Amino acid sequence: MLIVGPAWVGDMVMAHTLVQRLHEQDSARELHMLAPPATASIAQRMAEISQVHTVDFAHGELALSKRRRVGKDLKSYGYERAYVLPNSWKSALVPFFAGVETRVGWHGEARYGLLNDRRKLDKHAYPLMIERFMALAERPMLDQAPVLHHPYPHPKLQADPKKAASLVQKLSLQQGATVAICPGAEFGAAKKWPPQHYAVVAKELVARGKQVWLMGSPNDQQDCAAIVSRVPAAVNLAGQTSLLDALDLLSLTEQVLSNDSGLMHVACALGIPTLGIFGSTSTEFTPPLGEHAQVVERQLDCRPCFQRTCPLGHLDCLQKLEPAQVIARLVM
Repeated sequence: MLIVGPAWVGDMVMAHTLVQRLHEQDSARELHMLAPPATASIAQRMAEISQVHTVDFAHGELALSKRRRVGKDLKSYGYERAYVLPNSWKSALVPFFAGVETRVGWHGEARYGLLNDRRKLDKHAYPLMIERFMALAERPMLDQAPVLHHPYPHPKLQADPKKAASLVQKLSLQQGATVAICPGAEFGAAKKWPPQHYAVVAKELVARGKQVWLMGSPNDQQDCAAIVSRVPAAVNLAGQTSLLDALDLLSLTEQVLSNDSGLMHVACALGIPTLGIFGSTSTEFTPPLGEHAQVVERQLDCRPCFQRTCPLGHLDCLQKLEPAQVIARLVM
């Protein structure tokens, strides 16, 4: 079976719930993942995935001939079923060109013909993203949405201890009581708690004898540098690690503080106690999943708005979320 995976890191982590359901249903059948470079490495750390096919299409690019070529290359695997998780029309092209017998997905962008097991999504029946993923593993019913059985599986990713140890040496890090702070969010500013607030928390952690690692992509270097300017003891790793490097380093920490971001979901899937800070998004859709996951948020009439930037221009959902509220929820 082939799974066409999401392009966002957090979504790919949550897709592991579907992977686990499919594996439970038929553990003898191989599961392969088709994913862009941004998320393919996450699939490599899912125990049930036996092969990952990485495809590099530019964001928003139709690339019809390239998708046809990829589909023809995958035809030799003889996939019986494909599960298309993104809702875009173009994301269903590769399984179609690969001649996969049964192609499953939500209706999305009018994907008539491309999907031959095309489902109509009932958002009220499946408010959580993981429910929308897992429901695709169930047989469709004529009059009602298939019932999903609790408890839901939590995503689980595998760290590489040897690689983690090598990274510690390479980056001249100290092991010990370490808290990772992930102040970035690729989605946009409306997900980002202010760096000055993170700095207050980092200063308190250092005062209590904790090491603080600031983690993120090259896009997060400025925010992390702003934190280090206030807390010189914090270690700025933003832009110095690949996604898999970050995963392995997170596995060494005792807890993680993060915006609602891909790294938040990665930390949860590693079983690390994680505190997620939510602004424009909602825990009713993409909560952090895990026994040791917590959330801190403000209840406002204007949230969740699911916007990349605050449509009202004040970002009160995050600006007025005080550091003391976050410190009180951390495990000290």
